[in-house]
Formats: sequence, C-alpha cells, structure tokens
Amino acid sequence: MKCIVGLGNPGFKYRKTRHNIGFMVVDHIASENGWKINKSGFESHYTIEFLNGEKVMLVKPQTYMNLSGNAVKKIADYYDLDPQDIVVIYDDLDLPTGKIRLRQKGGHGGHNGIRNIIDQLKTKDFNRIRFGIGRPDSDLPVVDYVLNKFPKSEKKTVEEAIEKSNHACEDWVEKPFLEVMNTYNT
Repeated sequence: MKCIVGLGNPGFKYRKTRHNIGFMVVDHIASENGWKINKSGFESHYTIEFLNGEKVMLVKPQTYMNLSGNAVKKIADYYDLDPQDIVVIYDDLDLPTGKIRLRQKGGHGGHNGIRNIIDQLKTKDFNRIRFGIGRPDSDLPVVDYVLNKFPKSEKKTVEEAIEKSNHACEDWVEKPFLEVMNTYNT
C-alpha cells in the first residue's frame, strides 16, 4: 500500500491557510478521483482506495501539525509500511510560492511536523513533497504568516502547484519515487 499524508491543522479556522497546503493537496487528490475522506482512526481522517490497481491511503492527521508523527507512526505500524511507501506533503517557507520539490529523505528544515515524523519513525528516509509558500515580505511573524490564507494574487499559482502535486502522487503509485522526483524537480 502507498500512503499519501498531507500535513495541516484540523479545524475550520485553519482551512485554506498556507500551513494546511498538505490537506489541500490530499483533498484535491480525493476530489479528482471521486473519493471521500470519510474514515477516522489513527488520529487521522483518511480513506483507502485503489488507483491503477494499487492500494492507496490518503491521510490528514488530526493531531495538529507539530504532532503529525504520532498519526503517521500509528498508520505505519498498523499496516507494516516501509517508510519508502509513505509520501508526506507539507508547506515550505524556503521555496517560492507554488514551487514543489520532491525529496526521498532529509532533515526537517525547521518544520516541526516533519521533525515529529522523523522522531516517531526513527528515520529521515521517507518521501516528501515540499510545497513552497514563500516567506513574508514584511515584519509579519512566521507563525502568523503560515496561519494566513493565500492572497488572491497567488490563487492561480497555488492551484497549478496543487494539480502538479496531485500528478506527482498519482505517478508515484506506478513508478519509483526517484523517477517521479527526476520528472517533477526539473
């Protein structure tokens, strides 16, 4: 089984904020395939479906961002998933808005959700899609910036990157992540 985890914070007030881009990508994948994320368990909302003959689990941890690893660990343990069968989608301040970057492993880069996943899985070797949200132009604190919604001026760029992330995830179901990475990181 392939596990696609979108990071975010639960609750209406965080909906469509920069920090919830992982949730937005997972919701888009579900919508594009006619699926509903309607199951609860593993401290997550999730669904398990089939895509091109492969079992796929879409996951939105409900632990709040900084404890995302708790949910990912429970799923990995229950389904005996290898970390390479997991891809985590999350916001990245160090990439321009709408730029995506796929990686097979690495550090947390200051992202507390990724830090917690590394701590819980006891490895840095899991697939990631870093979704650029840029940095604030003003003196706005980072915590406020990530919890704000994307402005209308970035809507098209964000939608295109969500679609690109969706295609990368769907390609990964059929191809090695390295091959997908080489395609989408150009």
